[in-house]
Amino acid sequence: MSAAADSVSIQPSAFIPHGAGPCFFMDWKPADAWNAMARFLSGFAATLEQPPNAILVVSGHWLEPVFSITSGQAPELIYDYYGFPEHTYALRYPAPGSPELAARLRDLLETAGLAAREDAQRGFDHGLFIPLKLMFPEAQIPVVQLSLRSDLDPEAHLAAGRALAPLREEGVLILGSGMSFHNMRGYGDPRFGPISDAFDAWLAQVVESPAERREAELARWSEAPSARLCHPPGAEEHLLPLLVAAGAGHSGPGRKIFSDRVMETTLSAFRFA
Repeated sequence: MSAAADSVSIQPSAFIPHGAGPCFFMDWKPADAWNAMARFLSGFAATLEQPPNAILVVSGHWLEPVFSITSGQAPELIYDYYGFPEHTYALRYPAPGSPELAARLRDLLETAGLAAREDAQRGFDHGLFIPLKLMFPEAQIPVVQLSLRSDLDPEAHLAAGRALAPLREEGVLILGSGMSFHNMRGYGDPRFGPISDAFDAWLAQVVESPAERREAELARWSEAPSARLCHPPGAEEHLLPLLVAAGAGHSGPGRKIFSDRVMETTLSAFRFA
């Protein structure tokens, strides 16, 4: 997948929060809990110079022994949330897949020394279709999903992002979809407000650092203030999409582009270049 540099706008990479299950499409208490996040996601496309040619999403809800890539032409949806209203299992997001882009991803990862595989049967999980329903509701842009690696190795996910960075020059928007705070026991507990604030402040400072320092610090994210209270050991899958996005940001600047207090915790989004 390629295009002349003068006809394609270089796309950013970004880390976005995808909320709690299908939270944007159902009643919640309090009713406005997810409103600010929904507005942020709905307004994201307007911040791009041009619509992307394709979208690559790295979701915290797909882990495999090696990096895996959806390669089907029309992936189905995976309703991987439980106990929500019946209508949320009828949500649709019929975006096309892209076998061509999937093959390009695999080639880039393998060239970088990272084992990768294509999966023509795997569908899109809710870490992809829930935010994209707000961000690109027409569902006309081709979408490919990349898994995390189940060993949760920070260096490997930064390296994957670096390997995929050339896609941005080909008009591919790279999105890491997760949550900057994801301790299920902490949601709704006011004691976790200051804890999430400390980690969020560290994330913002690191993201805004020069690329070399940014990657070095993110590789040691577990040593950050309150890190393991925000992402318990073995459960950091919702943070690792940020590392892929940061790696794909390459040498470009990073910044926080959204933050809100939801369920007593601070949740943020970040953008690179």
